[in-house]
Amino acid sequence: DEINDSPIEQVRLTIPITDDPTLPTFTFRTWVLGPITCGALAFVQQFFDYRQNPIAVSILATTGLEVPFGTTVMGIRRIFYHKYLNFWIGLLMIMTSQILGYGFAGIFMKFLVYNPYMWSLHEVEERPKRGITKLQIFVMATVASFAYASLPGYLFPSLGALSVICWFWKNSVIAQQIGSGRHGLGVGSFSLDLSAISGALVFPLSTVVSLSIGTLLLLYVINPIAYWTNSNNARLFPFSSTQLFNQSGQVYNVSKVINDNDLTFNQKAYEEYSKLYMSVLFLFSVGFDFACLSASLSLFLLFHGREVWQQFKHEYDSSRKSTEDVHNRLMKYKRVPQWWFLTILISAIGLAILSCEGFGKQLQLPYWGILLACLLALIFILPVGVLQATTGQTLSLNVISELLIGYIYPGRPIANMVFKLYGLNIQSYALEFISELKMAHYMKIAPKSMFIAQITGTIISSLVGYATSWWLLSSVENICVPERLPKGSPWTCPGMNYTYAASIVWGAIGPQRIYFPNGQYSKQFYFFLIGLISPLIIWGASKFLPEKEWIKNINISNLFGGTSSLPVYGVANFWSWTIVRILYNLVVYRNYKDWWASYNYVLAYGLDMRVAFLSLLTSLTLGLNGIYGVDWWGLDIGDHCPLAQCPTAPGISVEGCPTF
Repeated sequence: DEINDSPIEQVRLTIPITDDPTLPTFTFRTWVLGPITCGALAFVQQFFDYRQNPIAVSILATTGLEVPFGTTVMGIRRIFYHKYLNFWIGLLMIMTSQILGYGFAGIFMKFLVYNPYMWSLHEVEERPKRGITKLQIFVMATVASFAYASLPGYLFPSLGALSVICWFWKNSVIAQQIGSGRHGLGVGSFSLDLSAISGALVFPLSTVVSLSIGTLLLLYVINPIAYWTNSNNARLFPFSSTQLFNQSGQVYNVSKVINDNDLTFNQKAYEEYSKLYMSVLFLFSVGFDFACLSASLSLFLLFHGREVWQQFKHEYDSSRKSTEDVHNRLMKYKRVPQWWFLTILISAIGLAILSCEGFGKQLQLPYWGILLACLLALIFILPVGVLQATTGQTLSLNVISELLIGYIYPGRPIANMVFKLYGLNIQSYALEFISELKMAHYMKIAPKSMFIAQITGTIISSLVGYATSWWLLSSVENICVPERLPKGSPWTCPGMNYTYAASIVWGAIGPQRIYFPNGQYSKQFYFFLIGLISPLIIWGASKFLPEKEWIKNINISNLFGGTSSLPVYGVANFWSWTIVRILYNLVVYRNYKDWWASYNYVLAYGLDMRVAFLSLLTSLTLGLNGIYGVDWWGLDIGDHCPLAQCPTAPGISVEGCPTF
């Protein structure tokens, strides 16, 4: 007899082994509600990408819709480099960078979709029902928090970062550096914005502990020592800032080292002007990103290498056909032909090369850059896909793509961003496509129907996101330039400012001039070695002390990877997030596990959804008309610590700051 179940216990517990092939996949509702919902969510995602509050961007992440990174490239080129991008180039860039991932997905479906052993190693918890439904909890959480959201979201934005020390020491730079929740150490700072707090409900305690240890290590050990010992002239600059600086402590004037006609690096002008410097928190957060990259690979090989190897052995086992799991047998629908994927792959590569080589080469990246990005994705899709499928972790190509093209093709900031766009998107969309096909595999949805739905959704979301971005860039005056925006305006684009800074570091000037071998920050590359070795210590401790289960829960990649947003959004949210999560775990999770299992995630999403509703409502009805709230002390989106952004080195004069 055939084995009538899956070899994976979690699948046996959660996925039914039945199928009704007569049920239609494409119905009237599919083609009416699907495109409308997809377009609406794409609009909301892109709309929030330009606003101050980063939490709102992730509210709808579970829908599979993402803000196209191509719109960020377009916005940076237009706002910061003052060069308009041809409409059709932008459209081709956004479409091909996403569709390419789907083409590559077909190559790895055999390993990651049809392999029954590609299932998470984590245990699936049961969620028993209670008297109240999950929908009722969701609605109550959304409605109850909606009224409160009007305070930090519109009437009292300062609730997002309350820095108590700054209220009492208004004229002290050092006190404000210590107390600022946006640009300092955040001692005594906290957030009363529920969008920061509710996100804490969805993370397990082990993740919170790992993230907290890394943040505390960076904020309160490494950074203060580096800053107050004036390492790399750190005191010439603010403690925390995503802005870049020259050797005199002033904001770096990128236009002095970039040729205006073609946006390429000018070596002679750079030597005459100044080297580029970063704030100490920005610098070491990038170092932690280096460590996270190498730690993720090391952690994967040490703790999950054997399991993954066993899974691949099952894939190539000659007797596998006789023990094929029930879900593969039930999927009697025809699989998506490989020529569909190859057609998309070849067409998208051709159009991507056209967008780079044609239209006056506005994207700066030559044809071989597209091919190199494809090769990078081809190498990493399978190991990262296995890592994601078996451990629930993933690995971003953000750092490695910036480094690679930065060394190979320096002096071109737009090319650096475009290469990163294709490298990141090919991998992320390929894995997203594969994960959705895996879900369809278990839900017995015809692969061809799923393929058509995914391609259609991507095209709709790309078009809507691109149109929304174009509209906002054209209609919101001084968007993404905080110093020129009216008080209370949310259109500060912190994420885009961070990406712009990265384009200067990795693209315009290049890692060889800032890091290794000729830069002042070359020692930061030691973080790669630290990240590689750290999991080995944890692995050795777990083998030496097997009875200590908590050792295995120390995730080094989370420890290093949780700090990258600190220079962008500050530490105020971190404190509220951490305290609420620890208390929630100690009180609710330990004492009311059944309730937690049933309603925790529903409650978290309910608290978050009101942010989307209110922010969208106020922005469309008031914000776009220049009305940002009552003009008073609490309207400031910052934390009332203006001196926290001042340098402390003697003799440095910066506007608005005292001179030491």
